[in-house]
Amino acid sequence: MFKKLVLLATGMFAVATTTQAVAADSLLDRINNKGTITVGTEGTYAPFTYHDASGKLTGYDVEVTRAVADKLGVKVEFKETAWDSMMAGLKAGRFDIVANQVALTTPERQATFDKSEPYSWSGAMMAVRADDDSIKTLDDIKDRKAAQSLTSNYGELAREKQAKIVPVDGLAQSLLVVQQKRADFTLNDSLAILDYLKKNPNSGLKSAWEAPAEEKLGSGLIVNKGNDEALAKISAAVIELQKDGTLKKLGEQFFGKDISVK
Repeated sequence: MFKKLVLLATGMFAVATTTQAVAADSLLDRINNKGTITVGTEGTYAPFTYHDASGKLTGYDVEVTRAVADKLGVKVEFKETAWDSMMAGLKAGRFDIVANQVALTTPERQATFDKSEPYSWSGAMMAVRADDDSIKTLDDIKDRKAAQSLTSNYGELAREKQAKIVPVDGLAQSLLVVQQKRADFTLNDSLAILDYLKKNPNSGLKSAWEAPAEEKLGSGLIVNKGNDEALAKISAAVIELQKDGTLKKLGEQFFGKDISVK
């Protein structure tokens, strides 16, 4: 019996020692020891993370992350991963952080992960024809035709404001329907609309309304919970990038607008 108790105590000590060792090996220590920060990203989600014509991985989130790594004094290694398995990969330690326009809105994710200072903000935006000045706020869309996906949050918003829904499949079709005057407007994510307007300056469309600052969601770099020191360093780097104009420059490059402020 005494032998069993000794073995049990020894086992408990080993577990405690291992736990302490893992805790001591913090994310910040690992990044500094490697001299590299490993980043999970899709690589297929333009304009945030994608490959340009030359095959180079780029995008707003990618370039922000490179700039953060520079501020931290380390190199950056991207591991392209499908979105469906990305957060599980972070939890399993396949990479140090995730950079993929993550706002971390669900209670389940908030219990498992932490988000840095946001480097982008987005909310609802309304696109109309460039020559249409009759719609300027949500109060103007009653009885007007809205090109919306039937099950989307934006479609629900249009219905709440008593607009008449013209069913479409996705953003591209909704913008086309507005261009063709089969609908008066469409509501969608501001970053998606800004990206389209930046890439299609002769589309004949414009932004007519944008959600107020208090309704916008911020996206940041994501780490596993319990890495407060690393999170603080990363957030400090993001704040520096905003102060020195880097985020503004990158926003204008990819969206034609600074998206780092509400």
